[in-house]
Amino acid sequence: MIPLRALCIHAHFYQPPREDPLSGFIPAESGAAPFRNWNERIHTECYRPNVELGNFERISFNIGPTLIDWMISYDPDTYHKLIAQDAANVSRYGVGNAMAQAYNHTILPLANHADKVTQIYWGIVDFQHRFGRKPQGMWLPETAVDLETLNILAEQGIEFTILAPWQANTDNLDPTEPYRVMLPEGKSITVFFYQRELSGGISFNPGLTNNADDFAKQEIFQYYSLEKAYQGEPQFLMIASDGELYGHHQHFRDRFLARLMDGASARLGITATYPALWLHSIQPRRTISIREMTSWSCYHGVDRWMRECECTPGDGRWKAHLRQAFNKLAASLDLLYANELSAKGVDPWRLRNEYIRVMLGERSLPDLVGQMAKHRLAGEELWRIRLLLESQRERQRMFTSCGFYFDDFSRIEPKNNVTYAAHAAHLSRLATGVDLAPQTCALLEHVRSNYTNIRGDMVFRRQLERVEGLEPVVFETA
Repeated sequence: MIPLRALCIHAHFYQPPREDPLSGFIPAESGAAPFRNWNERIHTECYRPNVELGNFERISFNIGPTLIDWMISYDPDTYHKLIAQDAANVSRYGVGNAMAQAYNHTILPLANHADKVTQIYWGIVDFQHRFGRKPQGMWLPETAVDLETLNILAEQGIEFTILAPWQANTDNLDPTEPYRVMLPEGKSITVFFYQRELSGGISFNPGLTNNADDFAKQEIFQYYSLEKAYQGEPQFLMIASDGELYGHHQHFRDRFLARLMDGASARLGITATYPALWLHSIQPRRTISIREMTSWSCYHGVDRWMRECECTPGDGRWKAHLRQAFNKLAASLDLLYANELSAKGVDPWRLRNEYIRVMLGERSLPDLVGQMAKHRLAGEELWRIRLLLESQRERQRMFTSCGFYFDDFSRIEPKNNVTYAAHAAHLSRLATGVDLAPQTCALLEHVRSNYTNIRGDMVFRRQLERVEGLEPVVFETA
């Protein structure tokens, strides 16, 4: 039976990558005390309690691939329970409530076409590896969107995504139902727009979420359309926020969420649901166009991740310099990588996309490269290819959105991105002999903190000094 009033809570679970590219471990972070690092603290305050309360079975959610990879090693029991809660919905309804996420939390409208394909493909394959099924939906990092990104989603079999209401190209959006966005060559994708006031309130007004029963009665109920209710039309209302809100950003909100989705809303005749389940019974009846180069956390489009923006007070010119340096480095890395692989008769971008299966342990590199090259490679040839693929992996990490999100370069997130960039350049030099460090450092000199003396080239050189003082990189090649 189709519910007349349905409620979906979507939680976006994600943390910036903190691993040192050399050790693979997260360094001690004093601000996370008494825990060793922020991942461990947030896990204890949010991820584990929400799993124990069964919340991952009742909501729509996505969890960053890099975060879930960390969780597997830190707390495999919680990871397995999380996966089981999605599987319970698959068993019960035939569709799961978990969504995939573009792999490295890259702002996709600012990425080139090949990177968009890689990020989306890696996210899909990682999801299949973890959840044991193909994802129907994908969360776009920061909900940043353009038509090319939506088209690639549709090409790779993704049926729906979630956007902010101001990303719809209309002033008369009805957030109680999904819309279809038409794409080239007859393709389309469904978009669920979350409810603006409820999502903002639950995220930034702790007073609203002290009591789940009051929130359902006094806040949620008023946003259903009376006209639709009188006509007996089904309504889908979505609240979307960072998942870390529930227990980390706001303490005890994991319990609020449990009560809201298992009692408080049902008392008012509101049925809990999620996008894939809704589409299982009801298809969009309206079409809409989207506002390109927009996101959910920057009212100026995607400026926050590329230049000065009022969203981040202070002098943000360092962001433009950082993006320029990374774009230049990425183009140079790509050229070296593509030339090396093309000379061996291998499609470099198809190989990079499929490398996720090596990263996940599904395939060996010799088998993958041998299949694409039509003959088996070994020894130094395979060693150079592995170096270049690992360089591409670090090159993807350097565009993680967190490195551009905040107001100053002195934070750990942008410095981590520069560290990944340095490691990418180092691995590429080992493979090709071409040193991209001088051109990159010249551009990174302009990346400066407004509060300290730290500069981008200083962070870059420091990482190079670390890696060049180590023994030569050795990878398994058989």
